[in-house]
Amino acid sequence: MVRDQPRVDRIGSLVTVPPTTPRDQGLRVIETYASVQGESTWAGLPCVFVRLAGCKLRCVWCDSAFTFTGGSHHSVDAVVEQASAYGIDLVELTGGEPLVQRQSIPLLERLVERGHTVLLETSGSVDIAPVPSPVHIIMDLKAPDSGEVGANRWENLSLLSQKDNLKVVLASRRDYEWARSVVRQHDLETRLPVLFSAVWGALDLESLSGWLVEDRLRVRLQVQLHKVIWPHQQRGV
Repeated sequence: MVRDQPRVDRIGSLVTVPPTTPRDQGLRVIETYASVQGESTWAGLPCVFVRLAGCKLRCVWCDSAFTFTGGSHHSVDAVVEQASAYGIDLVELTGGEPLVQRQSIPLLERLVERGHTVLLETSGSVDIAPVPSPVHIIMDLKAPDSGEVGANRWENLSLLSQKDNLKVVLASRRDYEWARSVVRQHDLETRLPVLFSAVWGALDLESLSGWLVEDRLRVRLQVQLHKVIWPHQQRGV
């Protein structure tokens, strides 16, 4: 079978030849692009983002609802070649929720084999046990104001290690108090980096900063760099 192969146009952006891979053997890809990492302990580093389609959650504050449907179909090989063509070591698989696509695990394996430092951004609602051990997991916990607190897969917490990140997006004081309780209950401060992020436009960073200092909570305040640098763009940044 002839696989779909990427090519590079004259300004350096990637264009993909229409795929011929059977749908059950490929991935639905929304976009692939290079930017600086905007979140996590990897923030500020050049990174290639592979954004997959599909998510079973509907968080109230979601800023990537365009990923819920659509996307173009590509083979694992083609996505690996496309990501590697940028010449950047760091590659993140994101969504949507990447793990709802069964070929996401083979994709992660292939990216690791290619020598990339690989990040996976996941909602925390899907089992992370199959994720290859070299992959750095950036996992969400959904706070009450997201509307999806019931989707948290608590078993995932025990699968995270010091190389991973746990992220909680907060929209209110109620969210903060819930997250503070979870962090302390599960002794997360000593286990791995924990990041608290404010919903853009809903919770001001000054308030969140004050709460962290007041409670002496050993978590990081996270600012979404891409929304500071490109405040009016949602895609490709």
